[in-house]
Amino acid sequence: MRIHHLNCGSLRTIPPLGSEPAPGAAHRARPAVCHCLLIETDTDGPILVDTGIGTTDLRQPDRALGADWVAYAQPVLDPRESALHQVARLGYEPRDVRHIVLTHLHRDHTGGLADFPHAWVHVHPDEYRAVTDPSAAHHRHTVERFMPAHRAHGPLLSPATVDGHTTWFGFPGVARPQGLGCELLLVPLPGHSAGHAGVAVRDDDGRWLLHAGDAYTYHGELEQTPPLAHPVFEPVQRGAQTDAAVRTATRDRLRALVREHADEVTVFSAHDPWEFARLAAVTGPTHDGR
Repeated sequence: MRIHHLNCGSLRTIPPLGSEPAPGAAHRARPAVCHCLLIETDTDGPILVDTGIGTTDLRQPDRALGADWVAYAQPVLDPRESALHQVARLGYEPRDVRHIVLTHLHRDHTGGLADFPHAWVHVHPDEYRAVTDPSAAHHRHTVERFMPAHRAHGPLLSPATVDGHTTWFGFPGVARPQGLGCELLLVPLPGHSAGHAGVAVRDDDGRWLLHAGDAYTYHGELEQTPPLAHPVFEPVQRGAQTDAAVRTATRDRLRALVREHADEVTVFSAHDPWEFARLAAVTGPTHDGR
């Protein structure tokens, strides 16, 4: 299995708050990213984890993404950053992508779904329930943030299966996407959305990677004491979250995971550009628009 770190959508440039982890990046402002993964497998073909900004968003960003979100996030809207373009650059056709795994259904994670209309879209069952069941908690919240332009094609949403006996480093409620042969898990990281989950996958060295989505947005939240949030990201987090106390508890569990299992797990979030720069440099060149 080979894992590619892709930036599928540069956003507004943000300043650092201190010494950053990427070599040579200290005190350098960087565009926020939409950090996605392309996982090459022998059994399931290429698998996308999140899809960032899609080609539909490029044509009518205010309509597809929402004018207020565009005004604040300031997406660069570079077609070379789309998952569609980057999948082709890696030698695949769109139809080769048969599986997409999402951390959650917010606009900056689902923009590329329409570019892969035949793919199964795997989400944690709590997120699936929230978007499909009008009686579910946070149904309206979930539907409002799953943009019409991203679901107009009728994406093949599939709830992952929870095994009540399976935990991941003590995290309960872990789910397995149906129909996948590779070892990939959806790990509940609640608070940001109704069924927000991290995506855990082993690399070729047997080490776990955890794409934590928007469970946190700036590495200072995990690496510094007390946790250091970024003032550019925090208004978005507060506006999107379903439960502030639960989100804080999730962040603290991730802090403990990093502290206790740093030799076994690498955790990263969806939008921190310094995390992305570090991981992309380790795994080889990817297009980050800058």
